[in-house]
Parts: sequence; structure tokens; C-alpha cells
Amino acid sequence: MTYVMSDLHGCYDLYMKMLELIGFSDEDELYVLGDVVDRGPNPMKILTDMSMRPNVYPILGNHDYMAEYLLGKLSARITEENCDSHLTAEDLSALAGWLTDGGQTTAEEFRRLTPDEREGILDYLAEFAPYEELTVGNNRFVLVHAGLGDFDPARPPEEYDLYDLITAHTDYTKRYFPDRYLVTGHVPTGRIDEAYSGRIYREHGHIAIDCGAVWGGTLGCIRLEDLREFYVE
Repeated sequence: MTYVMSDLHGCYDLYMKMLELIGFSDEDELYVLGDVVDRGPNPMKILTDMSMRPNVYPILGNHDYMAEYLLGKLSARITEENCDSHLTAEDLSALAGWLTDGGQTTAEEFRRLTPDEREGILDYLAEFAPYEELTVGNNRFVLVHAGLGDFDPARPPEEYDLYDLITAHTDYTKRYFPDRYLVTGHVPTGRIDEAYSGRIYREHGHIAIDCGAVWGGTLGCIRLEDLREFYVE
């Protein structure tokens, strides 16, 4: 079976609880639509578990992107040759913004890892895909963290830049594809429509699955074969 969840944000206990609920096995596949890190207490534990499962496929979110970039900068060995340019003014500004936007928990847990573990986490984050396209049964899906910014139906996903995929918000009132579902995270569903607070949003060919777990909501997961929804809290 093929499952999709998103915006785990360090909520390791909910992640493991969901795997147990769906009976996730080696025969299944799981796509995680980004924002694995930040805000919640255990992003490194989730990343470590995901990286050990060959049937879990991570998709890049804006928080993952910032974490990989900034943690890489902080982990780099400062030599006499590069110490002056190791962290630019722009890097320092981005670091301050990231730490106040949930990155503190990620940085603290990352700091407690061994050097080899840190390298493994950074290598894994660098492998996150920008999007995925799937056909499951009779349905087609485009999986992406935030959406397809500046959407054009004639424009294939590979022609969108990274900003369009990981930060640009989706217009959930507009149907993007007549023959495909667009599956996204990034925005808690209660902000899309209050009626869907804590539940997966399914309207106009969209499937939005960030149910606000880290904000005290639920963690949602959808099975693509039959579009069955699963929740833990």
C-alpha cells in the first residue's frame, strides 16, 4: 500500500504511532511531504528512522531546506583559509530567523549527535526530492510540499523552481489538474477551511494533509489506493 503524510515537525511519537496504526510494513511505501524538522522535540529521531527505511521517500519542505543548509554551514570545519567567509551576514540573518521559527529544537538535537551521525543526517537531507509523480490504481498524483507556485497547467513539475515547490502557497479554491490530484502539506488544513481543522482537506482536486500536529492538532495520513484517511493525536 502507498501512504502519504506531511509536516511531522519533530513529532516522533506521533510518527511512530501512525506507522503502528497503518500497520506499515516492508511491502508498503510511505511518502513524507517535507517539514520533518523544527518546532517539535525529536526531528533527528524521525530523520534517523526514515533514513533506515528504504521504502520511505522524503520530499523537501522549506524547513528541511533551511536545516540542511544552515546545519551544513555550522558543521563545516573552519580552517584558516575559510574562517572569514564561513558564515556570511546573510547566513547569520537566515540562522537567526530559522532558530526563532522552530529551528532551535533541530539545532539542539543535531548538536548532541556524533560527527558521523551529523554527516549521515546532512547526507540524507540532501537526498530529499523536490516532488514526486505517482500513478496508483486508476489515479494520478503530484506530491509536493507547498504546491506549484505561479501555476500553469501546461508547465510540467520539473520546470518549477524550488521556491515554487517548497514555499509558494496553493490556491485551494482552484482546480489545477483535470486528471490528477495535487497532494500538499505546508499549510494546516484549518487555515484553508475551518471546517477541515484537524482533518485532511479534499476539494477541487486537492488533497492537503498538514493537519497541524505540532500545533496540537492531529497527524493525518492518506492511503492512495482507496483514499482512506488515518489520524493520530
